[in-house]
Amino acid sequence: MNNKEINICLVGFGNAAKEFCRMLITKSLDIKNSTGYDVKVTAIAGRSKGSIINSNGINLEKALYEAEVIGKFDVNAEDAVKMETLQVIENSKANVLVELSTLSIYDGQPAINHIETAFEKGMHVITGNKGPIAWKYQKLRDNSKERGLQFLYETTVMDGTPIFNFVKYTLPGCKVLSFKGILNSTTNFVLEEMESGNSYEDAIKEAKRRGFAEEDPSMDIDGWDAAAKTAALLNVLMDTNINPTEIDRQGIADITLKDIEEANEKQCKIKLLCEGYIEDNIAKGKVHPVYISNKDILSNIDATSSILGITTDLMGEVQIIEKNPEIQQTAYGIYSDLLTLIKGL
Repeated sequence: MNNKEINICLVGFGNAAKEFCRMLITKSLDIKNSTGYDVKVTAIAGRSKGSIINSNGINLEKALYEAEVIGKFDVNAEDAVKMETLQVIENSKANVLVELSTLSIYDGQPAINHIETAFEKGMHVITGNKGPIAWKYQKLRDNSKERGLQFLYETTVMDGTPIFNFVKYTLPGCKVLSFKGILNSTTNFVLEEMESGNSYEDAIKEAKRRGFAEEDPSMDIDGWDAAAKTAALLNVLMDTNINPTEIDRQGIADITLKDIEEANEKQCKIKLLCEGYIEDNIAKGKVHPVYISNKDILSNIDATSSILGITTDLMGEVQIIEKNPEIQQTAYGIYSDLLTLIKGL
């Protein structure tokens, strides 16, 4: 890259994107001092807030203020543009796409198109959107390699917890045989509330009130989010080509207080478990509520925490726990991928 510059085109301006921008504001000088690279955001494509392009670098403090106080970018500003997202990517003059658009669980679009367009423009890609990894990982990975571009996606599972980097960089020579974990914070929180005696309906209301659940929590409750993460893990860690609709999926909507009481009598807890494995040379994934013994570490994963156990041929099983993450941990995953990308230049 010329002049040691990282120019970012940011697609999506939700909570994670905004927190990432706050990190850039506070950490850009550190990046410059440690790597020699100047980092700028030269384009933002927001679904509801509008779009901005400024080849000299967007004023992130101003963009954050407008998004949070006014609710959208100033349409009369000099750098405001009326463009579709793909046009913003093509005209951004960026060399890195950070793709944080809204997840489409059923096809991974339009994020896949965004990433493919960026590759065509010679841009490296960082994505926090699990859709492309769950639907078209192999194709996107091969596309990036053919073009000599980097493709990073740490944030797609367990926020900033280094799952993919952990396997890639710290388990050399190991083959991942299977994995299992608790990966959806909403369902974990709801089940824990029910363990405390609250009804399913009240648990959902509390999850919404505390910001753990969307207004329509069906993607979490019905197991779709967990299925997408399971597909992503299978595709990356075990080099499969599976998608969320092929995951054997059962959510927690049918779990009752009686089920919770029966689990307690058996000295167990009910958890929504994600599993991935190879059987008869076929990749298989499963998302289902199961009884977990109180003696098992998985039973102690509380509130919005997550855990993933990875079983390998040489190292056996290793487990990673993420303790009650906030939006900062999601943004850190994007930030860590940015530092990884710079190291690879």
